Amino acid sequence: MSLLRLADIEVRVAGHPILDLPELAVEEGEILVVLGPTGAGKSTLLRVMNLLQRPARGAIFWRDRRVPWPAPLALRRRMAMVFQSPLLFSGSVLDNVEYGLLIRGERRANARAKAEAMLRRIRIDHAAHQRAATLSGGEAQRAAIARAMVLEPELLLLDEPLSALDEPIRERLLEELRQIIRERRIACVYVTHEQAEAFALADRIAILDRGKLLQTGTPEAVFYHPDGLAVAEFVQTGNILAGEVVAREGRLARVRIGGGTLWASSDLAPASRVLACIRSEEIQLTRNGDAGANRLDGTVTALLGAGPTVKVEIDCGFPVSALVTRRTVRELELRRGERVGLAFAPETVHLIPDADTRSKAADP
Repeated sequence: MSLLRLADIEVRVAGHPILDLPELAVEEGEILVVLGPTGAGKSTLLRVMNLLQRPARGAIFWRDRRVPWPAPLALRRRMAMVFQSPLLFSGSVLDNVEYGLLIRGERRANARAKAEAMLRRIRIDHAAHQRAATLSGGEAQRAAIARAMVLEPELLLLDEPLSALDEPIRERLLEELRQIIRERRIACVYVTHEQAEAFALADRIAILDRGKLLQTGTPEAVFYHPDGLAVAEFVQTGNILAGEVVAREGRLARVRIGGGTLWASSDLAPASRVLACIRSEEIQLTRNGDAGANRLDGTVTALLGAGPTVKVEIDCGFPVSALVTRRTVRELELRRGERVGLAFAPETVHLIPDADTRSKAADP
């Protein structure tokens, strides 16, 4: 039995659908990350889940019981939400965190004790008596998270809560948030457009784009086995190559791409048109002549630096990109125009049956 389930949901604005979901469920104790670009409908989805926005069509179920509209206050109090902006009110951090407990009828002594304990757990107790307006961005978001968590919600909704923070602070707070959610076994829906956050936090990922659900699954399934071209492009697969299965040997399929071939772990039949997806970080570059199931040679056409890594673009008769460290570039003495070897396992090649998207992929 799901904790929360949306069925046949449609939300319209000015007559135009901005959210269209046949079904999406949140399971007890799971962390569901909703991942998608700006304008995908992620915040609208959270408002529907939080029973703040009534859909034009569809039903919402809480533990298999349909939720009436307007939703009962008792049910809404089983949820808590944290926004991208902390939205703290005037007063101290402690005032903010204990406020929700007080309006729910907690005695002040109990509310204060719970609030102080949560501030310690969120590591913001040093600022308990500091005015909220004086907090740094990271401290303010910690206070907002503490304010939500102290209510002991059954469902925690997080709308890009870390996007305004610097990367080191964001990474540290993300890990602490993950630990707290796990130890308290809270169901959580976390909205973000940051793929690293999704991979670090999620039990399950839902890819949302233009109001439609493209794929749900474990992080590994979504990132390494995208269901279609749109998902493969969004999760930055790196190499999406149009080809055709020309033969099979056991559990391997031989795929012709341009003037070359590669092997993929797939059960697709010969003559299948496919998109071969290979993540750039799965490709190893070499100067030696090691053989392997997928051993290609090509010419370096570009080296594009991005921090500690470099994207090496290679012409193998079809374009391939590999993501390597700067040390690899130095050790292999990679330069534009140089020949280089490529190696990758068949298990790293994911084939998407290609009915009509061939022209959108890298055409051989």
